[in-house]
Amino acid sequence: MDKVSKEFLEKHSDVINIKFSKYLRSFFYLFLIISYSIFAFYSLGFNKLTDQFKPDFAAKLIQDSYSYKDHINTKWSDTSDVTISYEGGAFTKYDPKDFPEWFLSDTNKHSVIFNNQGIIDIFKDRIEMKGFGDEEEKNLLLTFKLLNGKPTVEGYTFDDPKLPKWIRVTENKVEVRPSLFERLQVYSEKIEIHRFQFGWKYFFFDFASPFNKYSSSELFLLFFSSNRLDPEISNARFMFNEFLSNEQWFHGLVFSSLRDTIFMAVIGTLFATIFGLLLAFLAAINITPFNFVRFFIRRFFDSLRGIDFLIWSLIFLRAFGPGLYTGILAIAFTDTGTLGKIMSEAIENIEKNQNEGVESTGATRNQQHRFGIIPQILPVFVSQSLYYFESNTRSAVILGAMGAGGIGLLFLDSIMTGANFENVAYMSILILIVVFLMDTFSQWLRRKLIGNVFVAIVK
Repeated sequence: MDKVSKEFLEKHSDVINIKFSKYLRSFFYLFLIISYSIFAFYSLGFNKLTDQFKPDFAAKLIQDSYSYKDHINTKWSDTSDVTISYEGGAFTKYDPKDFPEWFLSDTNKHSVIFNNQGIIDIFKDRIEMKGFGDEEEKNLLLTFKLLNGKPTVEGYTFDDPKLPKWIRVTENKVEVRPSLFERLQVYSEKIEIHRFQFGWKYFFFDFASPFNKYSSSELFLLFFSSNRLDPEISNARFMFNEFLSNEQWFHGLVFSSLRDTIFMAVIGTLFATIFGLLLAFLAAINITPFNFVRFFIRRFFDSLRGIDFLIWSLIFLRAFGPGLYTGILAIAFTDTGTLGKIMSEAIENIEKNQNEGVESTGATRNQQHRFGIIPQILPVFVSQSLYYFESNTRSAVILGAMGAGGIGLLFLDSIMTGANFENVAYMSILILIVVFLMDTFSQWLRRKLIGNVFVAIVK
C-alpha cells in the first residue's frame, strides 16, 4: 500500500468505520428478517398448503356457482324405471310424461345426450358411452357391466394403464368424470348420471310454480293479461308472490335478511355517531377542564374500540341471544370508541378565533358549542360517520354469520352445505350491489352536507 493510500485511510478512518458499521448493521437486520420469515413460513405450515389444497373440490364449488345439474337415476334390477330430478332433490322430480328433450327412450334403451354431443345409453344389462374425453378418446365405446355383482369396465382390468384417466374404478364403484360437466357413477345396485348446464335454472319461479312452464314472452303477456290464473289475485301479484316464495332461491328470505343487515348497519352507526359526538366534548381538553373526567372518557373510548366488533358480538350473543340487537350493539360499541376519539381530537384542533368570536357576542356556552365548534368539526364528523357506515354494511354481513342474523347467516348456511354455491354467488352479488349503492349514496350525501356546511360557515 503506497503512502497516499495510507494517509487517505488514516484521515478518513472514522467515516469508513461508521459506513462499515452501518452496512454491517443493515446486513444483520436483513439476516434477521429473512431468518424470521423462513421460521414463520415453516412454523405456520405454509409449506404444506399445496398438500391441503384440493383443486378438484374447488373447481366443483366454482362450477356449482354458475351451473346446475339434473340427476338421472335407475337401478340394475329394473333399468326401465328412470327418474330425473333437478339437483337430485326429492321434490324436484320431472314427470315421466314431461322428461327433458335431451333424454330419449325406446323399448331397448334410454339415451342421455350431453352438450358436447356425447351419449350415454342405458340398456337392461349394460351401459355404453361414447363421445367423451379428448379427440382420440371420443371414438372409444366404453361399456360398463356387473361382474359377480361388482361394477366393471368391459375390456379393462382394475389397474389397466390404458383405461382413460377420467375413469376411476374401485371395488364397489366406477366413477366416470370426462370433464366438469359430465359424470357417470355405476354402483352394484344403481346407476346415476349427472348432466350439467350453464345458468341459474328456476331463478324466477321454482320447480313447483305454475309459471315455470311459460317462456319469457308468454310470461310478459300473462303479466298484463286479464285472464287470471288465480281468480283471487291478479297475474302480476301472483307472479310476484311466486317469485318471493321460490323454494330454490328463497328470494323473499334473502331480501328480508338483506334488509335486516342494512338496518343493523344503519342503527348501529347512528347510535355510535350520536354517543360518540356527545362524549367527544367531555374528552376534549379545551372543553372539559377536569382531568379525571377526560381520563375516564378517553379510557372508555380505548376500551370500546380496543375490543374487536366480533368479540363484542360474541359477548352480546351470550347476553341477548341471536338477533339484530347483537349486531347493532356490537357495531355501536366499537364505533362509539373510534368516532369519539376522532371527534375529540377534531374538537381540540378547532380554530379558537371562531369560537372566541361567538363568545364575544355574549353567547352562552351551549351556543358557543353550537355555532363555534360544531360547524368546524361537522365536515370531519360527517365524512367519518359515512365512512364507518359504508364499512359497517360489510361488517354486518360478518356479524350475521356470527349469529346476529341478516344475510350473513344465510350466506354461512349456503356455504356449509357445500352444494348450494349458486345461492352463495347470488347473495354475494346482492351484497356487492348494496355496498356499491351505499358507497355512491354516502359520497353524494357527503358532498351535499359538507358543501352546505362550508356555505353556512362562509355566510
